[in-house]
Amino acid sequence: MENFVVSARKYRPDTFQTVVAQASITNTLKNAIKGNQLAHAYLFCGPRGVGKTTCARIFAKTINCTNLSADVEACNECDSCKAFNTSRSFNIHELDAASNNSVDDIRNLTDKVRVPPQMGKYSVYIIDEVHMLSTAAFNAFLKTLEEPPKHALFILATTEKHKIIPTILSRCQIFDFNRISVEDISKHLQFVAKSEGVEADDAGLNIIAQKADGAMRDALSIFDQIVSFSGKKFTYHDVIENLNVLDYDYYFRLVDQFLRNDVAGVLLTFNEILGNGFDGHHFINGLSSHIRDLMVSKNAETVQLLEVGGEIKSKYKEQARISDELFLLEALQLCNECDMQYKQSMNKRLLVELTLVRIAQLTLKKKIVNPADAAKFLEPIFNLLASTSETQVPVKPKPAPVAPKPVEQPEPQETRKISRQKLEMISTPSIKDALQGKFKDDQLSAKQLHQVFSKEDEKEPFTFEQLTQKWDTFIARLDDKPNLQSTLSRVPKLKEDFQLEIEIDNSVQEDLINNIKPELLTYLRIELKNSLIQLNTVYAKNSKGPVIYSDNDKFEELLKKNPTLNLLRQKLSLDFGS
Repeated sequence: MENFVVSARKYRPDTFQTVVAQASITNTLKNAIKGNQLAHAYLFCGPRGVGKTTCARIFAKTINCTNLSADVEACNECDSCKAFNTSRSFNIHELDAASNNSVDDIRNLTDKVRVPPQMGKYSVYIIDEVHMLSTAAFNAFLKTLEEPPKHALFILATTEKHKIIPTILSRCQIFDFNRISVEDISKHLQFVAKSEGVEADDAGLNIIAQKADGAMRDALSIFDQIVSFSGKKFTYHDVIENLNVLDYDYYFRLVDQFLRNDVAGVLLTFNEILGNGFDGHHFINGLSSHIRDLMVSKNAETVQLLEVGGEIKSKYKEQARISDELFLLEALQLCNECDMQYKQSMNKRLLVELTLVRIAQLTLKKKIVNPADAAKFLEPIFNLLASTSETQVPVKPKPAPVAPKPVEQPEPQETRKISRQKLEMISTPSIKDALQGKFKDDQLSAKQLHQVFSKEDEKEPFTFEQLTQKWDTFIARLDDKPNLQSTLSRVPKLKEDFQLEIEIDNSVQEDLINNIKPELLTYLRIELKNSLIQLNTVYAKNSKGPVIYSDNDKFEELLKKNPTLNLLRQKLSLDFGS
């Protein structure tokens, strides 16, 4: 039975031309050989499986070849090349620094360097994982690395350049190897599959390339694993089943459900994914990648960042076309928050489900009223007022003023028919919503209620008892705001020209009243039928003026004692917590 050779070894490049995705490095090395400008020490850096040790071997083989081709490639026919190909060359020495990292190992290496090569021009020493050498070993290696014999040449390879001391780096020519792209790995896998007589679809090879994460050696190992699982023919579904990879269809289906606000469908899809044995953390990371790919697919300039096959790329472009950029950005942010909180969460499934529900509700449109849409927004309200006939609120004619001014004609009674029952159904929004301009269908801002129901001719006088009754009714509505109820427990004094004056003890109470004032004034003006009502705050006689309660008050008090605190606050960009 013939011994099986894994693809990573069988298809390992043996010439510069067959090295994948490192053209800049191979061309530089070939030009150095051609111009006879060889350095005495090289450092090859980069991720795993990108060809560092392979290029070191090809370089060592090529500089000792006695019959180079026109394009500076080894001939594979001379004695040196044959010795290298059969692994019996004494000109090339490989050392694993992970297991030979002591000063004694470096001392033995120094002794070997003195021996000239038996065949060829150079003795090449390839030290793999050189960052594993101890600090003492690095220092012992410095002199030999800087001034080796003419026949000696060092090639150091590492995946962690930052762990190598600067004195070593300064003595080497440094080459940074690129991470191999998904497209390059996929093309090479097609070549290997064709050479091995394996039928594989492009989508399956693309998944293998993505799983390899830029390492060609990993991709070839996964390829062998899939061939062992499926035989000489495998498809995309065979690959995702063997590698436990979530199908693209799940993510496309989820995004469609997000856009339809289908919360139930989203939860059922996630339950199906968990039923297939996938981890929630793995799923949320995959969803983040999918949404990221949708974002880059929306722009013709960034679509090249999409590392998928042709058919799937078309699906991404189509779904990206119907997806809003703001939705994708907010969804990606929610997925990122879930990813960061996943390990600390006690109920991981609930965390993911909550994230999915929040994403599914991102596209729910909130009705926002702005001045341009005011007429459209108020149209159903005016229709309600005109069509209601249960109760009529008569408009009394405006009494003639003392001054000789023309008397304005009152509006016809027909336009002021108001159902008090339906009027009460129109709820007043919170002050926060009023300031932001966000209302429900049955809500109006304080300003809009004043515009609709308050007219300049509504200046009816009222008594203090009537004011007290309406004031207490309004306070009764604030059951969920005890602090505000306590602040408004003092009935305001009724001054001239319908001015109301309420006493306060501190600035905190003043802020509470200012926040509720638009809503409170609207209520009083409607109930008391007087549009001139105003509300002012004054500090009580027994109070000592503004009392320091809030953080801002405390800071202002400290500024009086030390004004430089404000400079410190600005330089450090400090602010008060909300």
